[in-house]
Amino acid sequence: MKKSILTLLLLAPAIFLFAQKIGLSRVEPPNWWVGMKNPNVQLLIYGENIAKTDVVINSDKVRYISSTRVKNPNYVFLDLEILPTATAGSFDISFQLAGKEKAKYTYRLENRTLQKRGFSPADLVYLLMPDRFANGDPANDNFPGVRQTTDRANADGRHGGDIKGISQHLDYIQSLGMTAIWFNPMVENDIPIYAYHGYGATDFYKVDPRFGTQAELLKLVDDMHARDLKFIQDMVFNHCATDHWWMRDLPSDDWINTSKDFKTSYRAEVIADPYASESDKFRFSSGWFVENMPDLNQHNPLMANYLIQNSIWWTELSKLDGIRMDTQAYPYPDFMAAWATRIKDEFPDITLLGETWMAYIPFTAYFSGNSPVAGSYNSHLDCVTDFPLRYAFEDAFNEEDGWKVGTARFYYTFAQDFLYGNAYNNVTFLDNHDINRIFSVMKENVKSFKMGIAILLTARGIPVWYYGTEYHSSGWEHDGHGAIRKDFPGGWAGDAVNVFEQKGMKDTEKEVFEYTKRLGNWRKTNTAVQTGKFLHFVPENSVYVYFRYTETSAVMVVVNNHNIEERKFDGTRFNEILKNYKSATNIETGKKQSDLKSFTVPAKSVTIYELGK
Repeated sequence: MKKSILTLLLLAPAIFLFAQKIGLSRVEPPNWWVGMKNPNVQLLIYGENIAKTDVVINSDKVRYISSTRVKNPNYVFLDLEILPTATAGSFDISFQLAGKEKAKYTYRLENRTLQKRGFSPADLVYLLMPDRFANGDPANDNFPGVRQTTDRANADGRHGGDIKGISQHLDYIQSLGMTAIWFNPMVENDIPIYAYHGYGATDFYKVDPRFGTQAELLKLVDDMHARDLKFIQDMVFNHCATDHWWMRDLPSDDWINTSKDFKTSYRAEVIADPYASESDKFRFSSGWFVENMPDLNQHNPLMANYLIQNSIWWTELSKLDGIRMDTQAYPYPDFMAAWATRIKDEFPDITLLGETWMAYIPFTAYFSGNSPVAGSYNSHLDCVTDFPLRYAFEDAFNEEDGWKVGTARFYYTFAQDFLYGNAYNNVTFLDNHDINRIFSVMKENVKSFKMGIAILLTARGIPVWYYGTEYHSSGWEHDGHGAIRKDFPGGWAGDAVNVFEQKGMKDTEKEVFEYTKRLGNWRKTNTAVQTGKFLHFVPENSVYVYFRYTETSAVMVVVNNHNIEERKFDGTRFNEILKNYKSATNIETGKKQSDLKSFTVPAKSVTIYELGK
């Protein structure tokens, strides 16, 4: 009797182990590539009690380095080395108990796609929100089980725009002179409310099915590249959604930061502030963005590697030309620098843009790569969002000129470019998906609006055009984000107005549309504006003059901000450039003048001259 009891006791652990259910639900990243500079890849494995298994890999393609087990037995992280001799193909990862296979995943290695990447000041970028641009396939508007269905009557609901809708209107986008498209995130956002915008990921590796399929996205990218259109994708590493799949079963207590009751201060300036308290820094970097967007802990090395590999995966898979990193200042700065370094190691010519939403130039400049004001810190970013310049657009044309206001706002903004690593790479814009529409801010004054367009398309920087601005879409952010993210007219069957075909538009909408189209396509052919140097002169008498120039060409831009009076001025003040040229042609009227000593420009206007030798 005693012997039987002892035998049962000895066998109990093994019986218990075999009685446990073993499952395999996810492997992320789901595949990888041979030929990466960094040969190592770390796989997140998720499934019921998967950490209690032994991992067995027999392959001549990879070396199994180690596994990391965390508090939650439903996760294990596998570190693999892709061998230098590896070729594209598959190998099996076996999860075993006492030599018996309980689960298996066939992992695929692909060949890399070698291509030139990147965008630059030579480009004109079209920013669009996929859900609000065009509904090319109504059949994918809803799926069984999704937490939010399509409802166009709800300004904050999903409206049905998709990948096919974008594909169908590439001709239109190019007709405006655009050379690149920046998409708001298209990863799965399966959340009950505000599911359309893309910034609340529930799966970092999946295209939201209401936008379409992964295959449709990849075809769109191929079609764009065939047209010489560049592809820029939004990514979000600061937060995910509370409905993200892992939030139901976190790997560890430190996978995310703090709690929904501890919100960020939104004061990004504390990162650069030499006197900032540690508590202020912690609150900013570790607080949740909003209560349904958990703050990801990038100081957890497993989380950090997960996010970095995710961006490498999307970059290689979808042949990205650039990444726009949402809320770039909010994750830990050391992590963001490490992310940029890893991305550049694999894709040296890709362009990295950080959203640096701050009102003042020194704080914005701190986050630009190689910034002279950042001390020992280097973000390694190529571009930052130039919100200070946007605030100049917001105020300048609503004011009478003065020592510090009106066109002087542009002068003082550009005069501080020495604070940036490379201000020519600053991403400039009149409006975007988070702020008031500039036409509303400019009191719906078409003259002021056209002045903003002219400066955006001729000043230094990489100009971004937010969809709808070409027909002066209006809206205030305080009325809800739906007011500044309206459906593009003509993108849905039955729309009374169709901007794609210029049908049903108001006269002012047509005026702005034609002006945008003319300047956008002119910019596409003018190397001085695309890549030339910038030279400006202190504003005088409501007139602000600047030049874009190369060794062989130049453009002169004259801003007259006076509401009523035309301005006549002596061109000899600008002989620094004009002495090299014999004529100036107004690009809007086509009128050419040979006298470069006398200029007359209309009230409340921007006049652009191409200079000739």
